[in-house]
Amino acid sequence: MKAREMTVAGVMSGTSADGIDVAIVRIAPAKLKPRLTLLAHEAFPFPAALRRAVLAAMDAKSTSTAELARLNWRLGLAYAEAVKETSRKHKMKLDLVGCHGQTLYHQSRSESYAGREFSCTWQAGEAQAITAALGVPVVSNFRPADMLAGGQGAPLVPLLDYVLFADAKRGRVLQNIGGIANLTAIPAGAGADKLIAFDTGPGNMVIDWLAQKLFGKAFDRNGALAAKGTVLGPVLSAALRHRYFSLRPPKTAGREQFGRTYAAEFLAACRRHSKTNHDALATATELTAETIARSYAQFVRAQMKGHEVDFIVSGGGARNSTLVQMLAARLEPMGCEVTTTETFGMPAEAKEAAAFALLAWQSWHRLPGNVTAATGAKRAVVLGQVCYA
Repeated sequence: MKAREMTVAGVMSGTSADGIDVAIVRIAPAKLKPRLTLLAHEAFPFPAALRRAVLAAMDAKSTSTAELARLNWRLGLAYAEAVKETSRKHKMKLDLVGCHGQTLYHQSRSESYAGREFSCTWQAGEAQAITAALGVPVVSNFRPADMLAGGQGAPLVPLLDYVLFADAKRGRVLQNIGGIANLTAIPAGAGADKLIAFDTGPGNMVIDWLAQKLFGKAFDRNGALAAKGTVLGPVLSAALRHRYFSLRPPKTAGREQFGRTYAAEFLAACRRHSKTNHDALATATELTAETIARSYAQFVRAQMKGHEVDFIVSGGGARNSTLVQMLAARLEPMGCEVTTTETFGMPAEAKEAAAFALLAWQSWHRLPGNVTAATGAKRAVVLGQVCYA
């Protein structure tokens, strides 16, 4: 199929489970890589009841098939409403939608189940509901094809990172801080096969849980609560010994490692050293900053070969000024200039949604979407499944 210019909506709801981001982009074929232009972006918080249902289902120890079926359809309806409202508000006619869905479970490495060893993943959200509401094709379920080719099914954003940010003279690190933090490193002048991409560990996940548990807040706005606390050194040191941080890339993380159970244990450790709520939040914020900086130092810095590096932050964490300041204090001495994607014309919350618009465009034209250097897959594959209008 000959590639053509299309207007595509990308839909993303991440591990923070705080809502839906929709990005509408125009994508056109070009000689070396697609050309992508952001046209519109909107964010839609989950209704409280839906957010509770999503959080309850993530890595749940027990639930019912009825609950999961209902949640799958309810998410599909929410995605459809978000895309429809975005296209209506900006008066745009869509050709295609790419919907990541809501990750309820992601097991990137093989484990034994019912007599077989395999990895698996599940992103909920009935894609046919979006197709029915909008009358355009929808690409969804992006991760399995990569996993069945030997990859971890993540990260999938590196293709967009390469298309938008690769530079001949400067190294670029794209650091997304959602519930989980993940980076894509692009050495100066590198091709897509030289990318380094992996999850660095918790992003906002532990911070948000503590903000809700201790302060009744959905998140720590601007990092103001953490800024009032003191980092608990012994707790931080113990947390940094978690096995995940020493694993070499490619690697992925999720609520399975850093969700409610981890956050509750982290809080209990903080309580043994301080009864001050702000101290626990400051220590969680420091954990995110420190694991990001250590990931860069351990796995990325040498590949930049002394070039100047733009360290470009996106996701909800880019709005946490305390976290960004902690990052800058660690990264600038290593030759990184810390900034955000908005400096490059991409709102911090829009990037991941735009990535799934690009992946949908790739899939529609039967072009590979995974970057094997990032996921560890044995080969490049076409991602996703298509619901035709």
